Amino acid sequence: MSHIDTKCVQAGWTPKNGEARTLPIYQSTTFKYDSAKTLGDLFDLNESGHFYTRLSNPTLEAVENKIAALEGGVGAMLTSSGQAATMSAFLTICRAGDNIISTSEIYGGTYNLFNITLRQIGIDVTFINNDMSSDEIDALVKPNTKAIFGETLSNPSLRVADIEKLAAVAHKHNIPLIIDNTFPTPINCRPFEFGADIVIHSTSKYMDGHAVALGGAVVDSGRFDWKASDKFPMLCEPDESYHGTVFADKFGPAAFIAKARCHIMRDCGMQQSPQNAFLLNLGLETLALRMERHSQNGLSMAKYLSQHDKVAWVDYPGLEDNKDYPLACKYLGGKCSGVVSFGVKGGKEAAVKLMESLKLTALVIHVADARTSALHPASTTHRQLTDEQLKEAGVQPEMIRLSVGIENIEDIISDFDQALANI
Repeated sequence: MSHIDTKCVQAGWTPKNGEARTLPIYQSTTFKYDSAKTLGDLFDLNESGHFYTRLSNPTLEAVENKIAALEGGVGAMLTSSGQAATMSAFLTICRAGDNIISTSEIYGGTYNLFNITLRQIGIDVTFINNDMSSDEIDALVKPNTKAIFGETLSNPSLRVADIEKLAAVAHKHNIPLIIDNTFPTPINCRPFEFGADIVIHSTSKYMDGHAVALGGAVVDSGRFDWKASDKFPMLCEPDESYHGTVFADKFGPAAFIAKARCHIMRDCGMQQSPQNAFLLNLGLETLALRMERHSQNGLSMAKYLSQHDKVAWVDYPGLEDNKDYPLACKYLGGKCSGVVSFGVKGGKEAAVKLMESLKLTALVIHVADARTSALHPASTTHRQLTDEQLKEAGVQPEMIRLSVGIENIEDIISDFDQALANI
């Protein structure tokens, strides 16, 4: 399977003779064995298999294998949400006293996770601007910095991360680059090809595509050398909770994802349910088709809004006059998903009036599914941030985040025509 649209349909589950053609739901917390020794070997990581769904499950494994194949990684781990994916990725390699570097223009929930929760457990965070040079970022790396983080396409400011720039700085200091690839999905961008080491997803968005199942995923490229420095003892020194197992030795290129599953998932229990994994797989089968339509409709709406006399500004990296257009061409092939950020003339009051006038477009706290939707980030997803933090995150008071669905574009434009006429 060399083409990614074929992998969307075929990867992950290969039924044997007489088995179900479509991926079954293994709705069981536990699995039966005839030998106590076998169970002991499973616990000691000396055999592969499923014994408790908090760690692994056949349905989840099939979907994890599909996502790993789509991203080009050695392994993946499904989690209960995108936030859980982010948290588990950093807990795998960070301890109290460590530092991470993150771009500031990221999803509001992730910003709060970094700025509040990680700090509360002793992990410091240094925020950087997307436009900072390599030298400026390099100067902020500390001896205790364990990773650099960014979003391929930021939510909701839609800045495109310069992945190669961030990767070069990270690798100079023997630390990994972790990229959230939720909005582009591997259909529009595969960060590993540009130097990223770990990719995370909120699978609740385009991967699911229908707003029916919360979930997240962590994907390991298998390319980072965890033993090249003394920065990652959790992977390179004996693990007392696994009889002295050294994950980098036992699992080689898959050390990170093995540690994430066997330690963080085991202890924190943020596993995705088999039912949700089954629903996610249904979404993944049509991901390539939907991302093509989302990107087409997103560009069409961005062009329409940018020409409307009641719209103050439009941020969409697929527009040629956008400052990130060159990066969008380089990393996304010009396909920038269906999320469009824009501001209406008249500020916050006009933005609220517009949203309340929409009919086809739903006002929901969600983004990136088949139906067109809109929300006001400053008063919803980013409302916990201060005015200064909102500015750093690229969120203006008049900003509307529009998630363009897969409906007929003429119907979507017609809905905005009548709504804009009311302000």
